[in-house]
Amino acid sequence: MDNRSDAEIRADLSYLFDKASQVLTARMNAALAELGITPRGYCVLSKALPGELTQGELAEVALLDKTTMVVTMDHLEKAGLARRHPSPTDRRARIVQTTDEGRRVVEKARTIIDGVYAEVLGVLPDEQRETLLDGMVALVGGDGPLRVAKPAPEGVRRTRRSSRSV
Repeated sequence: MDNRSDAEIRADLSYLFDKASQVLTARMNAALAELGITPRGYCVLSKALPGELTQGELAEVALLDKTTMVVTMDHLEKAGLARRHPSPTDRRARIVQTTDEGRRVVEKARTIIDGVYAEVLGVLPDEQRETLLDGMVALVGGDGPLRVAKPAPEGVRRTRRSSRSV
């Protein structure tokens, strides 16, 4: 348990992002369990709806490494929610399509996720909610400083753990 004061936590930006992401993901996992899908699965299915992206392109927009993407797609295909077929322009690539059942799951999941978001953001007054969302978009969207991860310098080992070192 974190016994730091709010002022100490406020000074730890990495912790704030990590904690929010961790708890939001846990809430979404619990909420989506009834559909038999994870937030990651939902993310891939919803981004695959147009049926034009390769598995590699989907991995990029879903922020997944290649191995995680393959495992996720294997699960989605086995569940009948998505399918892969060869790209007409690159025989090494696979285009991902959401099946009709996958579309139904995405629709139900979107409603559930919207409810989770409303619950989480609902503790903030409207003005504060808009400010938070505008600030997050300024950080990770467009030309934001957190839009793209910079590669680690040579010799520095990257880990999957959070960067909570402050």
